[in-house]
Amino acid sequence: MARQYEVVYVINPALGDEGLASTTEKIRSLIEANATESSVETWGARRLAYEIEKTREGFYELVRFTTEDADFPKELERVFKITEGILRYLVVRIGE
Repeated sequence: MARQYEVVYVINPALGDEGLASTTEKIRSLIEANATESSVETWGARRLAYEIEKTREGFYELVRFTTEDADFPKELERVFKITEGILRYLVVRIGE
């Protein structure tokens, strides 16, 4: 049974344009390899509500996807934890 998910992640803009592009490409390619991507919204650089790792701004992106693999969201969270430059992330199952 296919399940729909939504992930929002914040990247440290100190990585620069090249670092932002490579990090977003890494995340998107992981999602495309394991799920069907339905939409991507790039919110861009925004001011954070509070300081995270001495940073006041973050680069936001929202991705919605559908997957049959119930373990994929856990794998995605694992990748977020070990990826340098990810300030925060949230993976949420849509529906039910």
